[in-house]
Amino acid sequence: MNDAALYDKAYGEWRADPHAWWAKAAEGIDWTKRWDTVFDPSLGAYGQWFAGGELNTCFNCIDRHVAGGRGEQAALIWDSPMTGQLKTFTYSDLLNRVSKLAGALAGLGVTRGDRVILYMPMVPEAAIGMLACARLGAVHSVVFGGFAAAELATRIADAKPKVIISASCGLEPGRIVKYKPLLDAAIGLSPHKPDACLILQREQSPCELIPGRDHDLLEVEAAAAPHDCVPVKATDPLYILYTSGTTGRPKGVVRDNGGHAVALWSSMKMLYGVEAGDTYWAASDVGWVVGHSYIVYAPLLRGCTSIMYEGKPVGTPDAGAFWRVCAQHKVKALFTAPTAMRAIKQQDPDGKLLAQYDLSGLETLFLAGERCDPPTAVWAQELLQKPVVDHWWQTETGWAITSGFREFGLFPFLPGSGGRPCPGYDLHALDDDGHVLPRGTSGNLSVRLPLPPGCGPTLWQNDEGYRTSYLTDFPGWYRTGDAGMVDENGDVWVMGRTDDIINVAGHRLSTGSMEEVLASHKDVAECAVIGAKDELKGQTPLGLVVLKYGVNRPEAEIAAELVALIRERIGPVAAFRDARVVPRLPKTRSGKILRAVIRRIADGETVATPPTIEDPMTLEEIGLVLRR
Repeated sequence: MNDAALYDKAYGEWRADPHAWWAKAAEGIDWTKRWDTVFDPSLGAYGQWFAGGELNTCFNCIDRHVAGGRGEQAALIWDSPMTGQLKTFTYSDLLNRVSKLAGALAGLGVTRGDRVILYMPMVPEAAIGMLACARLGAVHSVVFGGFAAAELATRIADAKPKVIISASCGLEPGRIVKYKPLLDAAIGLSPHKPDACLILQREQSPCELIPGRDHDLLEVEAAAAPHDCVPVKATDPLYILYTSGTTGRPKGVVRDNGGHAVALWSSMKMLYGVEAGDTYWAASDVGWVVGHSYIVYAPLLRGCTSIMYEGKPVGTPDAGAFWRVCAQHKVKALFTAPTAMRAIKQQDPDGKLLAQYDLSGLETLFLAGERCDPPTAVWAQELLQKPVVDHWWQTETGWAITSGFREFGLFPFLPGSGGRPCPGYDLHALDDDGHVLPRGTSGNLSVRLPLPPGCGPTLWQNDEGYRTSYLTDFPGWYRTGDAGMVDENGDVWVMGRTDDIINVAGHRLSTGSMEEVLASHKDVAECAVIGAKDELKGQTPLGLVVLKYGVNRPEAEIAAELVALIRERIGPVAAFRDARVVPRLPKTRSGKILRAVIRRIADGETVATPPTIEDPMTLEEIGLVLRR
């Protein structure tokens, strides 16, 4: 049987009996109470998986492996070129650290269902903190350390954490990012105040602790008694992960315990071809969904060794850093963003640094976070002489919608394609009226309900917002917000977003949120932010502003203020460095700004004048500004 036939057989088995498919996968998880029904359509926005079941995700990640004789196997390897440190934690080590930190959190009053925010760099305590929350049945919410105080404050206000876990600082090449002042400012801005903060003191920049509120994380952990796992319902939330929305309250994607564990456990073999004892590396950050799913939970659920890397693809120390990690730790599957490959390609296009390392143990390179441009995918495959798999998924889904499959054999290399739908996803392109389009026709990529296990069942305390964001445009379908097509062979091609979310180096960022910030400047009358093509990052935000009448300050001075304002309100993660003053913005006769047209002009495309435009001269003006 060839590779395509193996996939067709597996996908067909799922289509024939989805409940039986997922019930079989669920046998890979230890349950304290077996589910009453595999899928209950009466629960939530579209139904929930493994209703009536009870389990503990931390137990499945750690305790069962220790009990099964894998206690001395490496569970987590922290590789930090930023500090020059390398630490290996066995499953027994993790059990000790996690159970004691869970005891420390319990001592601060954290119980099942309480929220804990983590605002952490890439250190082992970030993963240990997540697992400690899961052990107690508490709900964690990891906020990426690059976000500014105002962004952190909105998440504190929405999640209402009892405790916040943070660190004195994070490390970037050439600079130290002091987290504590940002944390203090965020708590000051938020109407909700945590009962306590646990702070990891890093020697690179220790911080002052506020008496009565702040505690030294390692000291409190060391003094605590270990805490046992607390069983929770399969449908109870495991975590909240805030993702870029448009405007208004933040979108806190909820992940449940049962479906999440089943989907991720299953995905490690089906997609990535790894089993217990293999070493797996997701070169991401715990602040993003990839870090949640494939640094912390999925590898540990499967009994693998997971790499946590505090460094960059280039500059720590050079463009051979990824190859060094893969060789040193015998990585079997590497998962990273196309941006990382573009950065390595830019500095070492001929792969001279690669020649220094033995990558015979590396079987596959997986790419996700943004569509990989075909030249980069071809370069990586030719350089590595390994399969390169571009797969597509979202914060909301928690694991891949489409992929290649190591378990079934891989499809022919198609640069630019995201692979074929994973079992669980009935994926189609729809027209704007919600009708399924013929294969080969571009439309709104959507998944027929129900979504498979592992996908977010709702937004945090905002069921209606979930329905409005994802389910109401096409009743009976989940709208991904991505445009693309399914070709004649079933391969999926994702072409871009259909809303205001842009993808900067794998980070989903809202242009609407940036526009709100720019519009708040005293000299700005109106503005537009678009995602322009960028050779390294995929897209970078470009801001166009129309100044208020009578403002005659230097444009460069205003532009610098706007860049600083985005950095302050959203954070350096926005990568916003280009603000330009224009005389006016192109609009339709109804007043809608033609952002898609602006983006095409910025990308150097030839643009036909839209029939709905109010004044065609505005396009020429925009072109002159963008060509400066």
